[in-house]
Amino acid sequence: MLTDVSTKTETQDTQLKRYKVKSGSIKYKTTISGNVMGSKITGSGTERKYFKAYGAIELVEEESSQTTVANIFGNKSTNTTSSHTINKLENSDSYSVDFKQKKIYKHKNMAMELTKQFQPNKDAGEAGKNIFKAIGGQQTGTETYKGYDCEIWETMGVKQWIYKGVTLKAVGTLMGITTTTEATTVQFDIPVPDSNFKLPNFPIVEQDNRLGGIEFDSEDFSADYEDIQKDMDKIKNMSYEDWKQHATANDEEMQKMSEEELHETYNIIQNMIKMRE
Repeated sequence: MLTDVSTKTETQDTQLKRYKVKSGSIKYKTTISGNVMGSKITGSGTERKYFKAYGAIELVEEESSQTTVANIFGNKSTNTTSSHTINKLENSDSYSVDFKQKKIYKHKNMAMELTKQFQPNKDAGEAGKNIFKAIGGQQTGTETYKGYDCEIWETMGVKQWIYKGVTLKAVGTLMGITTTTEATTVQFDIPVPDSNFKLPNFPIVEQDNRLGGIEFDSEDFSADYEDIQKDMDKIKNMSYEDWKQHATANDEEMQKMSEEELHETYNIIQNMIKMRE
């Protein structure tokens, strides 16, 4: 059974455009392969992406499996794991489905909220591109993929083929494991039924809305605008080390992040701060 999370009007949702195409339906395939410390890892998966209102409303469903074959001192073992996820974006609200716990976690999408608050007339896709540049990303060329003229962007070991803001192909290598995701069918500017955006009938759990020391807790984001401005003013002049100490002080999730993930988050926040100026 599916649940219908309330959908805002298209006029409201198109205030920020994530993509430069109005709607789409895309199917992807993923392959995983590599060797880590004597273990061979292989995997495969599928993904379905539906969006409308220029990406302000989007649902992505992924199913995958991964097999690890280890050979230690002549003893061979095989372990296979599987994953099923659904993530939905509805303007500035994000929903993540946990099939194991049968729950849906809801939180604010910070990039959408910050763009809306500080640069309401800016294309969210362009804002996202600026954030991408802030973490070291750069455009390295152009190429036609599936008949679409794509920009090629690279950062942190990942190469992406992007058409009008929509990623059609991505290849990344991390710790010897290469993951390739490729669109197999692509349809743009088509009617997308509302049924494609429905979530499983699981209870919705509201999560705290926090990003690196900036708190977004109110149901009405704009009500906290002045407090958010103060948080940003405080963080703007912080060094990475000062911010790290501030951000991880009372946040268990931040404490679990790697140094690389913390650096990336710091760079994203600093770029968001620049976007408001």
